Amino acid sequence: MADAIAVIPQPAHVETTGDAPFVLTETTTVVVDGRPDLIGIAVLAADLLGRVGGRAVEVRYSENTASSESTALGVVRLRLVQSLPAGDEAYRLTARSGRIDLEARTPAGLVRAIVTLRQLIAAGPGGSLQVPAVRIEDAPRYAWRGLSVDVARHFLPVRDLKVVIGLMAHYKLNVLHLHLTDDQGWRLHLRSRPLLTRLSSSTSVDGDPGGYYSADDYADLVAYGAVRGVRIVPEIDVPGHVNAATHAYGDLNPTGEPTETYTGIEVGFSRLHADLPATRPFLTDVFTEVAAMTPGEYVHIGGDEVLTMEAAEYATLVAAASAAVRAAGKKVVGWQEIAHTPLEPGTVVQYWDTRVDPAPFVAAAQAGALLLMSPGSKAYLDMKYDATTELGLEWAGHIELRDAYDWEPSTLVEGVPAESVIGVEAAVWTETLRDLPALTQMLLPRLAAIAEVAWSAPERRDWDDFRARVGRQAAFWDRLGLSWYASPQVDWTR
Repeated sequence: MADAIAVIPQPAHVETTGDAPFVLTETTTVVVDGRPDLIGIAVLAADLLGRVGGRAVEVRYSENTASSESTALGVVRLRLVQSLPAGDEAYRLTARSGRIDLEARTPAGLVRAIVTLRQLIAAGPGGSLQVPAVRIEDAPRYAWRGLSVDVARHFLPVRDLKVVIGLMAHYKLNVLHLHLTDDQGWRLHLRSRPLLTRLSSSTSVDGDPGGYYSADDYADLVAYGAVRGVRIVPEIDVPGHVNAATHAYGDLNPTGEPTETYTGIEVGFSRLHADLPATRPFLTDVFTEVAAMTPGEYVHIGGDEVLTMEAAEYATLVAAASAAVRAAGKKVVGWQEIAHTPLEPGTVVQYWDTRVDPAPFVAAAQAGALLLMSPGSKAYLDMKYDATTELGLEWAGHIELRDAYDWEPSTLVEGVPAESVIGVEAAVWTETLRDLPALTQMLLPRLAAIAEVAWSAPERRDWDDFRARVGRQAAFWDRLGLSWYASPQVDWTR
């Protein structure tokens, strides 16, 4: 299968039919019902096909009344249907000579079908581009399949994040978690707290240039991701990792004076104070505005690595941040440390440090929390590939491609029931990553491995099959001009 159907993540069901392949030509047309929610998806499909073929692809709108439509040749037909298993992202792809049908229950499912079609296109005789005759029925294992990107330690402009979103969509990841604030910088402008970006956005690790996203920038990212099936989850990290905030607003400090800027990489030294009059209004202002800017369900409150605070005060501040998020109509996500505090059912606990006692996570799951699996030793993609890797850190060990692939989310934390696991999320921290080439060097090829862990059922995953399929991705990355790591574990085809 790997020779003909090199799709990542591995689909749930693939059947080759033996029919002649579909050939892309200058008359290939995308046909879709003229619904506003489908037009943008059809344009996305036409754009992807046009980029591959080097020519514009027409989009036509159908009212499903033309009897000739079912016999038209060169058509890629997008359609919503109900004859698929439940799930917003389930889809069916049927390719044969002269026609491809992409069917899904929802627009999100059509986006996944388009991505699969894009990966199926291969060179044929005489320089043609073909899609093999195949029938695929597919749906994801987990609803949350994410990538967390740290833009606080080193800032990434909107154009670079759009490249990241494109890569995520290509591998059917659907959550971009933006770590927007930390000790080194504050990256989202808020009208309620303008000093955060005015005074605390220009710095990065090692004194590198900073930056921030305006409200329009953020809305642009949200819209760009939405068309590609990627939603944004913003993180405002409290009650630690807050030096950028305390530099902008001195009343968050007991002395009343602003802290100095920070461009190092140590953690755990900064904090909010529950007993200061300014703290709760700050949390309310920030989380209310961030929630209003974010169409999705979730806002991330951080909560990690608060090393200089007593447990009771930590719990008070986590509760205050969570209350502000819920009052704004959103659900709460936080790093695993919040499991040590009382949590509302439905709160998402992001598990990252596998070295700690699992008991708090078991208790949190029993109380109704959900676990998002981001183990540092498997899914932290800023970890070095091996001891010779120039970029990255090593505190969680080395993560080669197979390390990122060979793990099972449902059994990661002993005692947590499988139904309490909401999904999988990779993370990339930017202490050593200054730009997009450095970022993609660490993401690729491991992001593809994490995507398959998140999408494909365990019985569908096989390392030897995956390494053969991922080896064929190199040409795609090269065409995009992306930096990537040629793992010696794979026989790459370029």
